[in-house]
Amino acid sequence: MSRREAIKTTAVALAALATGPVGYGATPNSSPDGPFKLMELPFAVDALEPYMDSQTVLVHHGKHHATYVANLNKAVANEQSLIGKSLEDLLRDLNSVPEKVRTAVRNHGGGVYNHNVFWLQLKKNPGGKPIGELAKAIESTFGSYDNFKDQLSKAAVGVFGSGWGWLTVDANKNLRIEATSNQDSPISQGRTPLLAIDVWEHAYYLKYQNRRADFVNALFDIINWDYVSEQYRKLL
Repeated sequence: MSRREAIKTTAVALAALATGPVGYGATPNSSPDGPFKLMELPFAVDALEPYMDSQTVLVHHGKHHATYVANLNKAVANEQSLIGKSLEDLLRDLNSVPEKVRTAVRNHGGGVYNHNVFWLQLKKNPGGKPIGELAKAIESTFGSYDNFKDQLSKAAVGVFGSGWGWLTVDANKNLRIEATSNQDSPISQGRTPLLAIDVWEHAYYLKYQNRRADFVNALFDIINWDYVSEQYRKLL
């Protein structure tokens, strides 16, 4: 698929969202109304081949991610106390979100935020590794890049059901490897996500079927370590 074809395919897929139900039993708004928007992908839909196939990217972004955005907008539509708050504000302090919409904000807001982190970190980069201060911190914390990769892979593959594996930074600027269930996000626990591994089945099933470990291993060849390393530098 050429870049022009990929862009055209993305436009067709997103336009189709307005005409019928999509994942998780919800239909996204066909209008741009609402405080939260579906982010544009920073790459063509076929740019991650063969590690992540274009059809998975189309479904994952254009259907699943879009549905989280639509349902988050629906949840906050009538909550005057939430006007002007960013997604990060909502997720960092879920207790301040009205109880009647708190679960929806946690689930759908987490889905939007986690996917935003996920897409921004991706770029075909076989054999790539962290650079600069992040490389030093990984070496210091985990002993080596290989140890880090092994520990993060085990955390992600070991998630029971749907969820995420993460490399995060805590309040003391320490690196942590952790896992969350469903669309829970480390930002709600006071930590800053640096690297996200999506292990919901929709992230890999079209290409890898039930081989979650193969998908996680392949994902390390599409991490934009320049971007991730720069995000870490900004936190220091």
